[in-house]
Amino acid sequence: MAKAANSSSKVAPEDKLPIKMLNDRILVQLDAPEGERRSTGGILIPATAQVGKRLAWAEAIAVGPNVRTVEGGDQVLFNPEDRYEVEVRGADYLILRERDIHAVAAPRLDEGSTGLYL
Repeated sequence: MAKAANSSSKVAPEDKLPIKMLNDRILVQLDAPEGERRSTGGILIPATAQVGKRLAWAEAIAVGPNVRTVEGGDQVLFNPEDRYEVEVRGADYLILRERDIHAVAAPRLDEGSTGLYL
């Protein structure tokens, strides 16, 4: 009997994280490691450059049963200062509350919408 892979998750069923989120908690993984990055114009910005309060995007890996607006695989926008870090099987993740999410971008949203809940 073959196992069907969940299309909204990058983690294969046999590699699922041994973790179940509770209440309104969301487990996310940052898209890119913190460090140097490029601007839209191609300018390299070093990791040591001071950036004001900047929100960050991450992928929702697991959500608790009381989360209403986020599903696994969604991209969420949050303040990186309001986070708790955790390591699971050698990978770094963040734990957020649903109220700390500023916006959600997902392919499942309506075509006419912007893809963000603000």
